Amino acid sequence: MALPPRDLGIGEVAARTGLSVPTLRFYETRGLVKPLRTSGGQRRYLRADLRRLSIIRVATDLGFSLAEVGAVLDRLPPGRAATQADWNRIARHFRRELDRRIRGMERLRERLDGCIGCGCLSMKRCALFNRDDEAAAEGPGSRLWREIGGDDHAEGPAR
Repeated sequence: MALPPRDLGIGEVAARTGLSVPTLRFYETRGLVKPLRTSGGQRRYLRADLRRLSIIRVATDLGFSLAEVGAVLDRLPPGRAATQADWNRIARHFRRELDRRIRGMERLRERLDGCIGCGCLSMKRCALFNRDDEAAAEGPGSRLWREIGGDDHAEGPAR
């Protein structure tokens, strides 16, 4: 007979995920994980939380903000392990966003190579040069970069 899975203490979760105890507490304050509490106030994590924390770690390592990760993780069912369908839905979101970022980085790489490659950093040829701050009238941020396709979001990702 299999034993039911037991919950984990914060030290065990830290050891299993490679995250520090203060980081786990911080993630709790941001609503990214919601550990249970014992009558004595100790945090107890479900085994499903290990997967959530792994996703948080990988996604933030790839440059996603905690707000972005939290919005995606809010789609997971609380209190139970995610199903394959749940994970597939999350993976599709991250894949679309990563593809968008990769396209932007590739465009930036091509533009920078051309500008830096000329040797003089000519402001006549630079696709990003904003003579007399003309683009300021069009709004905040890197307007010229967006016009050449560097960012698919008019306001950019929330950080």
